[in-house]
Formats: sequence, C-alpha cells, structure tokens
Amino acid sequence: MTVSDPPLADLRVVDISTIFAGPHCARYLADFGADVAKVERPSGDSSRNIGWRAADGETLWWKLANRGKRAITLDLKNSGDLATLKRMLSVADVLVENFRPGKLEALGLVPDELFETNPKLTITRLTGFGQSGPYRDRPGFATLAEAMSGFASMNGEADGAPLLPPIALTDELAGLAAAFATMVAVHAGGGQTVDVNLLETMMQIMGPLISAWHTEGYLQPRLGSGIAYSVPRGTYQASDGGWIAISTSSDSVAQRVMEIIGVADDERFQTFDGRIQNREKVDKLMAEWVSQRTLTQALEAFETAEAAAAPVLDVGQLSSDPHVASRGALVEVNGLVMQGLVASLSRTPGRVRWVGRPLGADNETMPGSDAEWFEN
Repeated sequence: MTVSDPPLADLRVVDISTIFAGPHCARYLADFGADVAKVERPSGDSSRNIGWRAADGETLWWKLANRGKRAITLDLKNSGDLATLKRMLSVADVLVENFRPGKLEALGLVPDELFETNPKLTITRLTGFGQSGPYRDRPGFATLAEAMSGFASMNGEADGAPLLPPIALTDELAGLAAAFATMVAVHAGGGQTVDVNLLETMMQIMGPLISAWHTEGYLQPRLGSGIAYSVPRGTYQASDGGWIAISTSSDSVAQRVMEIIGVADDERFQTFDGRIQNREKVDKLMAEWVSQRTLTQALEAFETAEAAAAPVLDVGQLSSDPHVASRGALVEVNGLVMQGLVASLSRTPGRVRWVGRPLGADNETMPGSDAEWFEN
C-alpha cells in the first residue's frame, strides 16, 4: 500500500449478506478502500427490488448500500459456484454474512474449517438476535429489535401509541457497529467470528436507561420530543409556521435559555431538577415565546445568546444547507447524489468510487484461477 492508497486498500472483503445491515457494514469498508466483492444470487439481491428507483431502473437502496463494491453472482447451491466462493475466502480478509444461525454451516461454509484454510479470515455475522440464545432462529428484522429494545415503548406522544422509527434505523446502526467490530477483529489478526445482532445494537443506544431500571425501577414514559433529564428539549412552532428544535442538556445553556424567555430569576427553573419537576410549565413558556416570533427571529435570539437551537429541516432543505455543502457531506457519484463518507480522515481519506453496480457486472474478474481477485 502506498501513501496515496486509501487506508483499507489491502483489505479483501466478501459480502454475501442481504438487506440492509450487512451490506452497510461492507459499504463502510469499501468507502475507505477495501476491495469488496458483493456476492448475490443470480436472480439478484432483494435490495434491487425495494423502494425508489433511479432513471436506469436500479433502486436507490441498491446503489447506496452496495456502492464501491464489485458485483458478482454465484448460486451457492451449485457446487461449482460454492467452490469459487471458498477459493475467494481462502485469500479474503473478511466475510460478511447475515444468514440465520446455522445456514452458513449448512452450505458447507463452517467457520472453523474456513479458518484452517485461511487463518487470517474474519467472519462477521449479523443476525436479529445473535448466534446463541432462545431467539437465535427468529427472523431478523429491524422492526423487531426496535420493538423489543425499549425504543418503541418510549417513542411517541404521551397519550399516543408506541412509535417505530420511519427509517431503517437499526439496520443503519448495526452496519456501523459491525464495521467497527470487524476492524477490531482484523486488527487482532483475524481467525475469529464477529457476532453482531440488531437487538443488542439497539440496546447500546439506550444510554443509562437500562441501569436506571435496575437501580431504581425507572421506566421512561413517552414524552413526544422531550427527553427525561433536560427541559426544555423539543420542537416548537414559530409564528410563521416554521419549527425550531431546542436543547438544554448543558446547565449553562439552560440558564441562557431561561434568560431568553425571561424567567431566569424564577427559582423553580434554576436547576435541572427544578426544571424537570416543572416540565409542563417550562415547555408552555418555551412554546409561547417561540409562537410570538418568526423562525428567523427565534433562531437569531438563540444564536446571540449562544444557546442551542436549530431549524427543523426536511431532506430537501438539508440538501441545500450551506454548511452541508461546505463540508462535502453530500457527494454526486455516477450522477446520483447521496451521503458522503461517515468520517473524514486527514491523512488517509476514503472516497465513494461508484454506486452499486448492475447485476453480475464484475463476474469476469472473479471466477477462475486467473481472476484479478486472486492476483492482487
């Protein structure tokens, strides 16, 4: 690897996973230069047929989740194709898969046997509930993890139903977690499996709420846009119809917000505990203050006071935001605008090389003893 190479240029990854967490894991590795071979069945991965489509007919999900990867097709029920995959794994650094527990082994891809052939191989396994436990064989969908993790139970309005997120939240988070865990295993020399699952990934983002239950029996209620330990925190509508999001998770910021709305001298609102005990009063005061101003006026007041607030943007507004543009947070690849890299590295940056490729686009570079994969 030369200085100009991306940081993971010497990493070979075989991705046999399907929508969405596994492909995201491999996508993050590809973004930083890994040579990722996306292996799909000859009829195509499911993500080629879900959601919005680009002008060429391919789905936006496919193009995003499988960007920067080679696209090859193998029928793993065919002995010849399975042998090709095994040969690929004999020189690969990482295998990413999200079959139900036991299916990989049923195909003849037994981890311990793969390690004997290739001691440096890391096998990253993404499932709904993990490789062990009574739920291991259940279908692994993000909705189930969001429901069971405690997330849905506290998400929504106080008098409303539990709410699931309107995006593939768990899949996105599990992809990040798996990419991190994969690189930990690679750094340790490989030769091991990485067990990542959707439920435990969601549990990781619950903060101290699990500890709060075990120490004092606390269960967070549904608070709309509120949060249990900080008031005011939420979204408030301005006189012109715009919405502002406000956070006071820092005590000094909270004091400045109380000054903005003219109640800094009220002893009830001078501490976190006091504001929490008077949640409804503080929220009402905040809502009234915002409702008497335009969104621009409210934002300017918060900026002047160095308090934390931001406009509530839709994706269209986000796409035209000057900060997003200056950061290069969105990139155009093969004519398609999408998210850029998850992080910026000052010395060894990654880049998005291409969007998810047509079915079987790289078949000729993979199978056979003279394929580029085996020569690198």
